[in-house]
Amino acid sequence: MERKITFNELRKIKDSLPDGSIKQIAQEFEVTEETVRNYFGGANYEKGSTVGIHMEPGPNGGIVLLDDTSILKRAEEILSQEAV
Repeated sequence: MERKITFNELRKIKDSLPDGSIKQIAQEFEVTEETVRNYFGGANYEKGSTVGIHMEPGPNGGIVLLDDTSILKRAEEILSQEAV
């Protein structure tokens, strides 16, 4: 399922994740940690893969279209567990 989100919102989610979450997500989805970071707007394609994000210029860092929201949903689940 596709989802649009601003780049700044996407980075805020990543930056709010507790320590070790990137590694946890990477293990759950069987990808590298750099691939997860790339999903959240990183650009290290030597160690990580592309992940189906499309960026367009605009306010708040631009608009990001995510082809697959699985990693984002998992990050949001982790954040909601932290809030409890």
